[in-house]
Amino acid sequence: MKRRKIYIAIFIISVVGLFVVQFQYLRIGLNLAELQFEQKIERAGSDLKEDLSNENQLSFLIAQSLEGSNYFTLSQDSLQDASKHFLNDFIRDRLVTNRIKTDFSYNLYSKDGSIDLKSPVNFSPEDSIIKYPVQLEGYLPETLEKDVTLELHFKDLNSYFLSQLHGLLIPGLLFLAIIIFVVIWMLRLFYWQRNLIIITNDFINNLTHELKTPVFSIGVATKILEKDLNENQKPIVFHIRKQVDRLNKHILQVLDLASLETKKRFIDYKVLDLRPKLLQWCEDFKMQSDLENFTFNFELQSGEYKVKVAVPHFENAINNLLDNAKKYSDNPQISLTAYSEKSKLHICISDNGKGISEKEKQRIFKKFYRVPEGDLHTVKGYGLGLSYVQEVIKRHQGRIKLESELQKGTQITLIIPLKNAG
Repeated sequence: MKRRKIYIAIFIISVVGLFVVQFQYLRIGLNLAELQFEQKIERAGSDLKEDLSNENQLSFLIAQSLEGSNYFTLSQDSLQDASKHFLNDFIRDRLVTNRIKTDFSYNLYSKDGSIDLKSPVNFSPEDSIIKYPVQLEGYLPETLEKDVTLELHFKDLNSYFLSQLHGLLIPGLLFLAIIIFVVIWMLRLFYWQRNLIIITNDFINNLTHELKTPVFSIGVATKILEKDLNENQKPIVFHIRKQVDRLNKHILQVLDLASLETKKRFIDYKVLDLRPKLLQWCEDFKMQSDLENFTFNFELQSGEYKVKVAVPHFENAINNLLDNAKKYSDNPQISLTAYSEKSKLHICISDNGKGISEKEKQRIFKKFYRVPEGDLHTVKGYGLGLSYVQEVIKRHQGRIKLESELQKGTQITLIIPLKNAG
């Protein structure tokens, strides 16, 4: 539960961080767009100022409409209306030339209020208006004998600025939403799989516990039967007992692995010299090799192997590796060497077996995984041994080094930290 809360906290912090970064990029983009807009307006204003500083058809028409001259055979209102539209089209052309494509209005006026020529279309008083005044020079001020200002009006510039970001905002938010969705979906899937694994482990644990009773009963029954058997019947009972012992071994292995994974069982670690224990385990396996006619040699470096170890689990791990080396070799030649190096204890177990391909090296420590051998497995088992060994070494703050080559054999090295003397 604690780890789950940490994952959720990291996820929330990451999402908030993404939003903050996105917001900062948006602010920077808007500031750049605003700066570019002001530069464009400045260029457009310079163009308008230059064009209206000279006498031309437009400036002459404006001057006549504002002077009240009767040069044109039009009423004053019609003349001003024509001036408004011509000036509006002229301003739009200059804005488009400077890559400004947004709604605008204008007002041509003098400070004393005697001149007031407004755009044909004006914004509502409720609109937020930004004004850019352009002080005119040349023909119009001189003809009208007044200071004349052309004021450009724009509204809703935020929408315009956002459009200048070339649509990056919406795709950015969309991709952010997709990332959030995928992460939530992955977390849900992860916790669903985790719950499934817990349920599966609980089922296997309950099943193996239930199997222990009948297996024990069968073992007791075979011991009782041995007393009244003739020589022909004894091999049959012996075979039954052998299979019962094998089944019991598998049940204990499943329970040991489950207890390590779920941390339900208290593991008793002790700081001790492991060399005498390791020597005893090697001698026991040497005795087995002599009985079963296969080769086993061992060499333990002299000195003290002082480690913090859970002896029963570590013994099971060593025996698992030795048993695998025997099972996966046709004519087993097995060796075990142990030595200390750089405050680490190294235990190397090598064989002359089938070997493991590079592809399978990454998988063999997974629970229930077995190297495929076609439709049949010549070596019986459930794929739990190496998974158990890895979990045991992990609990001892150690690591496993695997070296193998097909048809040449395998060497597995267990490396665990040594305790300082004293």
